[in-house]
Amino acid sequence: MDLPSLRRQEFPGLASRIYLNSASVGPLPLRSLRELERWNDRRGRPWEISDAEQFETMATARERSAALIGASPDEMAVTTNTSFGLSLAAAGLPFERGDVVLFSAREFPANAYPWLALKERGVLAEVAPATPEGWPDEDYLVERLQDPRVKLLAVSLVQFSNGYAVDLARLSAATRASGTLLVVDAIQGLGAMPVDVGATPVDVLSCGGQKWLMSPWGSGFTYVRREIQQRLRPAMIGWLAYEGTEDFTRLTRYADQLHPDARKYELGTLPYQDIAAMNVSLELVAQISLPAITAQIAKCQVPLLDWAARKNVRVTSPVGPRSSAIVCIAPPDAEAMYRKLADAGVTCSLREGSLRFAPHWFNTVEEVEEVVEILG
Repeated sequence: MDLPSLRRQEFPGLASRIYLNSASVGPLPLRSLRELERWNDRRGRPWEISDAEQFETMATARERSAALIGASPDEMAVTTNTSFGLSLAAAGLPFERGDVVLFSAREFPANAYPWLALKERGVLAEVAPATPEGWPDEDYLVERLQDPRVKLLAVSLVQFSNGYAVDLARLSAATRASGTLLVVDAIQGLGAMPVDVGATPVDVLSCGGQKWLMSPWGSGFTYVRREIQQRLRPAMIGWLAYEGTEDFTRLTRYADQLHPDARKYELGTLPYQDIAAMNVSLELVAQISLPAITAQIAKCQVPLLDWAARKNVRVTSPVGPRSSAIVCIAPPDAEAMYRKLADAGVTCSLREGSLRFAPHWFNTVEEVEEVVEILG
């Protein structure tokens, strides 16, 4: 696709700003914003929104999110954020006293607190030490999987503060071999890198839509592998989780059979306007294609990495196989440099003492070269 033309069409506001912060919040494409406004406008005339359209919106979200990760729609639950899916796994899996849940130090809090809260059930949340660089120590994690008490490994697809992309294939193979469950916080990777749960099995994957998927706050999805859906009970019960509740004329029959698929994890009435806009954004990602997106991101990273090499500035994100769409650099006075960039109209993030740059498909090499001039 012609990415420069698509950028001008979808993000007119970027004409006056260099936005390198999709790891925090991705901007809404104009087509998604229009879909959001279309739904919000009709909320003043709710008779124009049929039950069938609401159900169709949810079905489309399951189909498009499934296509994004190589899953089946019956393995997808529409949710409102990443925390929902992680909390679902923590609260709904049949842990016993003495079981161990393993996650790495320096994880984003959403992938820590649900596991730490399991201590009330006698489950130990073990925080694995990070490497000296602050990255997950995968050798240690794989070694700990040999302990039969370790029942679950929780990882982020990409680390929020340093851009480390986990070796998901290795951890998938290790957890399959040990019979350990694998739960993935995918919000910092989906939309910027490919994931195929068919080729690389995981048990639960949760993702909010507001970052690399350029979707509204309050939109997201959770994948639950079909083979564990009988083991993972809904942590909370939504009234649409039961069979037959699509028939609004017979709601008081109180069926006692949950849906046989991942719909049983969805909670009641969800923000249809946000989900509808997410559907449009997911379609846009598919149209551009993940290979094209990852290629453009890689091009945009080159000026930053070259500048850091010339100036002997430490790069705190991985370079090579474990790299991601995030580039982190640590100049001597990162806070002052962050303010300088902001004053010059550049949006990035300051995380754990480093400047975090997160270019997406709509960014250009020329923009990043401007950033390097400001840094220089």
